[in-house]
Amino acid sequence: MTPETLFLFFGLCALLAISPGPDNIFVLLQTALNGYRTGFMIVLGLCTGLLFHTFIVTVGIAGLIAASDTAFTLLKLLGAAYLLYMAWGALRAGPVKAVSQDPHATTKTLNNAQFYRRGILMNITNPKVSLFFLAFLPQFTNATTGQVKLQLVILSGIFILAAFLVFCSIVLFSGYFGQLLKRSDRAQKILNRFTALVFVGLAARLALSSR
Repeated sequence: MTPETLFLFFGLCALLAISPGPDNIFVLLQTALNGYRTGFMIVLGLCTGLLFHTFIVTVGIAGLIAASDTAFTLLKLLGAAYLLYMAWGALRAGPVKAVSQDPHATTKTLNNAQFYRRGILMNITNPKVSLFFLAFLPQFTNATTGQVKLQLVILSGIFILAAFLVFCSIVLFSGYFGQLLKRSDRAQKILNRFTALVFVGLAARLALSSR
């Protein structure tokens, strides 16, 4: 793989990470509500989930998912169910108080480890990520230059790096927005309902999606 190929691949990965999807929407909304640390923990979880997709594509399991309607349907329904679970959690969430207003207030309903695990689950239950890796990454490999599996691992690492940088940029933006949001209980309630609606829509889209 030439430097030009890797640079092109990195640019495409960054564009794909920026495009609206459940991952970056989740990072944006949760960081706005709960702050920078929560956002970064979710980003770490999402990127850890990408390691899972790297593994299954590299060993060829993703090919089985692509070939099996049952496996694809089961995984996408699990992902849709998890999105609905998060929508229910958003509806039940109460307002988060700014620290300056109430120093004893709880800043979030989940701890950092739980947000990290939520990021992992959200990523690994999306079958389209594995299918995307399976369809996209091999286009940049070349069997004449070395082991294809090693090239897939390198490309996956570049994809994870690009996604990490994009998601961190979203965290920095939405974290600043969240400091303003915490001053209004009404605004938080509206955003929580909007978050729930978004996740219901994403769940429906995933459940009805086809390959």
